[in-house]
Amino acid sequence: MAASEPEGIRTLPQPIETASLALALFDRYQRNEMKDYYGVMSIYALARMADDRNDESILNQVEAMLRRFPDEIDHPAYNFPSYRIGGIAQSFVMSQGRMIDRRALLREYAEEMMGAPRDEAGILTLINDSGNLIWIDAAMAATPFLLFAGQALGERRYVKEAVNQAVLMYDEFLDSQNGLLHQCKNFIGPGIRSEDHWSRGNGWGYFALAELLRGLASEDPLREEVEWRFTDLSEALLPHQSPRGLWRQEIPLSSAWEESSGTGLILYGIGVGVSSGVLKGSRWMSALQRGIRGLARYCINLDYSIENSCPGTLCPGSGAAKGTVEAYLTSAAPYRDEPHGCAPLILALSMADLAGLSSLALRPTVQSTPFLSDEADGQVDDNA
Repeated sequence: MAASEPEGIRTLPQPIETASLALALFDRYQRNEMKDYYGVMSIYALARMADDRNDESILNQVEAMLRRFPDEIDHPAYNFPSYRIGGIAQSFVMSQGRMIDRRALLREYAEEMMGAPRDEAGILTLINDSGNLIWIDAAMAATPFLLFAGQALGERRYVKEAVNQAVLMYDEFLDSQNGLLHQCKNFIGPGIRSEDHWSRGNGWGYFALAELLRGLASEDPLREEVEWRFTDLSEALLPHQSPRGLWRQEIPLSSAWEESSGTGLILYGIGVGVSSGVLKGSRWMSALQRGIRGLARYCINLDYSIENSCPGTLCPGSGAAKGTVEAYLTSAAPYRDEPHGCAPLILALSMADLAGLSSLALRPTVQSTPFLSDEADGQVDDNA
């Protein structure tokens, strides 16, 4: 794996090669056991990058990590049992022809997801819930896992359900006035959606559509339903990219703080759209380049620690404030090395070669504020 974490802040030759930077982020994060859903997601991000680069050494290390699941991992509580076997990472590497000895295990957990509780519309609900609690984060867990499992096992019904979940959730959480997504429904009360347009929530919905766009053949009849939704969400997201290249915690609110995990997911999706030819024109490549540079310059310190990632968030607040925009802005303040940020940043960096960014400049100073502010933004010349 990449170079070990340095002691404290050090002076690095700048810029740093992008694949090395992605590996350094993973190395820092894997000090903790990769067992939570965001850890499993980080393994997937590393596997995806290694597969794109045909890096057999890293793929072998990914496989070694996945073989610790399920028996050697002290599992936390999961909303989706598929995490017990490595979730998306496990089904993805198997879709690439690896670890085929685990076919029965993958089928067992894919069948569990196919039979998991759903609301009246068919959307997966929160575990052990009787109130039809649904949330966009589930698109991240269900859609890629079933897509890759279907490809690995030759099960078309898994692929169809992967598309079904992404499409149903997009349609349910869509704000028709601005084209962005809300996070959840029924957590405040029956039939009530959260008021937010949360950065990572939109990122999760966009990620699910992007993986379908990337994984479905151009002639697949399921692709049309995915492609126009992906394009519409892309168009809704693009105008809200900040001058630094990032998206904000409450995406359409210009005074909201800029958030790194949602930004990483959105940039990954834009990269998928550009590489697939669905997003055409220079504005998309410009947004991708500016965003990847922005993540490096404003969200990654010289010791590879991460800034500006929102902690775990699900309909925050209480009483009348529950699920409001203000609650999303104030109830989950970011902190250095917040773990949800690792996978989205690696996914974004996996698109750096496409963007012509073989190396990147990191932020010159450690961030001194709880989140990115105008007073401490570590501005760097765009030509660096």
